[in-house]
Amino acid sequence: MRTKYCGNIKIVDLNKSIVLCGWVHKIRNFGQFIFIDMRDWTGIVQLIFEIENNVAFKKASTLRNESCIKISGIVRKRKKKNKNLNTGDLEVLVNKINIFNISKKLPLDYANNSNDDIKLKYRYLDLRRSKILQNLKIRNNITYLVRNFMTKRNFLDIETPILTKSTPEGARDYLVPSRNYPGKFYALPQSPQLFKQLLMISGVDKYYQIVKCFRDEDLRSDRQPEFTQIDIEASFINSKKIQKLIEQLIRKIWIKTINCHLTKFLKMSFHDSMQRYGTDKPDLRNPMQIIDVSDIFIKEKFLSFFKINKNKKNKIALLCFCQGDKISRKKIDEYSTYVQKFGLKKIFYIKIINSQNVYENIQSSIKNILDNKILNIILKRTGAKQGDILFLAADEEITVNKSLGMLRTKLGSDFTFFEKNTWKPVWIVDFPMFKKDSSGKFSSNHHPFTAFKTTDKKKIEEKLDDAISDSYDLVINGYEIGGGSVRIHNAETQKKIFNIIGIKKDMQREKFGFLTDALQYGAPPHAGIALGLDRIVMLLTKTTNIKDVIAFPKTTSASCLMTNSPSKLKKIILKELGLNLFKK
Repeated sequence: MRTKYCGNIKIVDLNKSIVLCGWVHKIRNFGQFIFIDMRDWTGIVQLIFEIENNVAFKKASTLRNESCIKISGIVRKRKKKNKNLNTGDLEVLVNKINIFNISKKLPLDYANNSNDDIKLKYRYLDLRRSKILQNLKIRNNITYLVRNFMTKRNFLDIETPILTKSTPEGARDYLVPSRNYPGKFYALPQSPQLFKQLLMISGVDKYYQIVKCFRDEDLRSDRQPEFTQIDIEASFINSKKIQKLIEQLIRKIWIKTINCHLTKFLKMSFHDSMQRYGTDKPDLRNPMQIIDVSDIFIKEKFLSFFKINKNKKNKIALLCFCQGDKISRKKIDEYSTYVQKFGLKKIFYIKIINSQNVYENIQSSIKNILDNKILNIILKRTGAKQGDILFLAADEEITVNKSLGMLRTKLGSDFTFFEKNTWKPVWIVDFPMFKKDSSGKFSSNHHPFTAFKTTDKKKIEEKLDDAISDSYDLVINGYEIGGGSVRIHNAETQKKIFNIIGIKKDMQREKFGFLTDALQYGAPPHAGIALGLDRIVMLLTKTTNIKDVIAFPKTTSASCLMTNSPSKLKKIILKELGLNLFKK
């Protein structure tokens, strides 16, 4: 139907007759001639209709933006170059036009003034925007790179079931009722975790899959109810080799996509990450760290001033921010209100006006409990200097770490004090094997199929709080883009972990019997990882909203405004499925 794409017309096409198909991007009617910018997925080219060609000119005068057309014409040199277009040297003199469809007036504004709900309702129109279309092209290129990389390393691309068994893995399952087995349900997979382990037991050796996963959980800007994983598993491999493989893959994606050479992938323990950054997803571009000063404020008068509960595991720590002169009292109050969302009752501050005669040259909410000696120790510990501000928190350790970690991120967002156009990948390792709730009940920190460090075998028997898992998360610029672990490959060990996290034996048999059975037939040691494709594309396209890299995303309430799903079903269909609805 066409001989060229709009964005691919080059100087070698000069004076040639071509045929184009696409959409009307912009119209400018000057009476004697009409200029139309025509667009397809490759770009834009200018068309010109002259009044001498009466038939084509009349048809062009009826067009609206986003009408779908086909034209034939001659490529010629433009009198004045348009530097904003790849085809800015050229234009097409149209001799014939075929109108496929005249567009109605658009319900959204391509100048980006439409709200998110309108964009999602008319997503098929929003996708015509070059920015969103470019994101999808980048996503396509990344999946091609992944497939090429994994195939060269002898990984097999194997599909796993979408309709599967509901198993407790952390989040809530999406359930699908069975017509053939009334009262029974399939679940959509939260991940292919159990199937890829079964593939290793089957002797597949190396597996990967770019796969849809589903979790019925509360959403946010970087999470969707259905998301795409680059899922990887291998036999006879340890965590170091998996990490090395993934580093090679990520380096390839970054260099081929944005021409960026990633250098060293740092490694940090979960404990250090929480103590220094208040999160297990630290953005290492931000140089600020949480500095523990509990030993400086050990005297009773300090503990009394900060209202420390001695029966708790407490911490006194601070952040040193280098642009303190930009922080007004009003801003300090705003930050104090901000950290209250994370459980901290109050944030204290010390603003250093001059580093000479420190006590006389500070502004502080705790000046009455400080002296020159204490201040000089703090300055030495933090490296604080004139113009800096120290934000101090005193509370339970978990609250201090969380609050200062979030304040660190907030300051990094509000001010430009570090190079943001860089990449800082880090492996977070040595996670606790278990989490313990307020009632003392244990649950898996990652998932219940994660192996523990071989050195921690005794702790699984005697000291669960200190047991460390053989797991690892890959974090880049504050985003977790992947997580994995060495897997349990022994049936008795797997049952023991189920017992620890409170899954009763009859439930173990019902939910995971197929796995524990399989582990008894010569299961090999194996390990793997799942990378978040959506988040990787989000990072590389420099957007902060995961919806911008998914063709048809859901809202944060997990609905599709375009198709109006989820939707109600007729009673006859519910009856066929053996379902009855009850009002709350």
